[in-house]
Amino acid sequence: MRTTASDLAHRLADHAEAVCRHYLSKGRREGRYWLVGDARNTPGRSLYVRLRGSDEGRGAVGKWTDAATGEHGDLLDLIALNQGLHRLRDTLDEARRFLALPRPEPATAPRRRHVRASTGSPQAAQRLFAMSTSISGTIAEAYLCSRGIADPRTSAALRFHPHCFYRPGKDDTPDARTAWPAMIAAVTDLAGRQTGAHRTWLDDAVCAKAPVASPRRAMGHLLGQGVRFGVAHDVMAAGEGIETLLSLGRIMPDLPLVAALSSAHLAALLLPPTLRRLYIARDDDPAGHAAAATLAERAVNAGIEAVVLSPSLGDFNDDLRHLGAGRLVAGLRSQLVPEDVRRFRSRVHVSGGLGTQDGSGSLAERHRSA
Repeated sequence: MRTTASDLAHRLADHAEAVCRHYLSKGRREGRYWLVGDARNTPGRSLYVRLRGSDEGRGAVGKWTDAATGEHGDLLDLIALNQGLHRLRDTLDEARRFLALPRPEPATAPRRRHVRASTGSPQAAQRLFAMSTSISGTIAEAYLCSRGIADPRTSAALRFHPHCFYRPGKDDTPDARTAWPAMIAAVTDLAGRQTGAHRTWLDDAVCAKAPVASPRRAMGHLLGQGVRFGVAHDVMAAGEGIETLLSLGRIMPDLPLVAALSSAHLAALLLPPTLRRLYIARDDDPAGHAAAATLAERAVNAGIEAVVLSPSLGDFNDDLRHLGAGRLVAGLRSQLVPEDVRRFRSRVHVSGGLGTQDGSGSLAERHRSA
């Protein structure tokens, strides 16, 4: 039976970890990814192979990206680079050898593989974001204000959907609602192209996250990308959660920010080629510590200064809400590079406590009483 390149790529993806262990033996598995220095099996952590994901698209199993060079592709591309193969025929023969498949016999036409449209695609994420509206005056804005965040920069990356579909999971109650208001965040790549979306479902009765098993979910291509606030050039800050990064933005309004949305994705975040200093807003839990260490190591290997910022509590939004903006400013001042303290100095009046900027502290109350 004739096997096409597409067939072989899918078969390799079915054995993605075995492929990595064979051709990238100097790497190791971390969560959903196999990490190694490059496609030629150099020790390191710059290249990421997805071991779990969708069947198709950039987020599919077997897709890989080298953060240091920008190279990416599927497992056939990886084998070609690893083995130094320049002809497709030689690459296919090597893949068949690994899969223990016979060489192809002549055939009139290859059988077409039926490709099922994957759910949660980048196109679906783009449509969701396009259908959403400004967060101004909505429960999404009130939710952020209730967490001590009021920043006009959020309007570019965040939107609001009044009835966003929620698919109940196994941990939801049988009568769980299937639509809630939601804050929609655009996930973009280094060029600003939207590759995904993040949804935070909200309960407008209490101005908080909706009472569902998974009030936060992401869709689309997320690996290496993030929710961006501002355009990064030489300095930026990165962390996991949207609220965590916007808490830093409240204190340093001009500092570009990227929310990677999870610890695994923070570790795999792609860094701008112009970057010379990276602040990593670490969450205070084991996953947060590991992600910060991985990203810091990658940054240093790429010639970028890495500075890990540590919160006093669980994360910087906890610090902002429970300790106050003044304590947050004081805690960050000692951790920042001095020239950045001057460059990104606070424009927030911290002595009045949270929510005093632009009178935003009462927005949540106004929303609940409306």
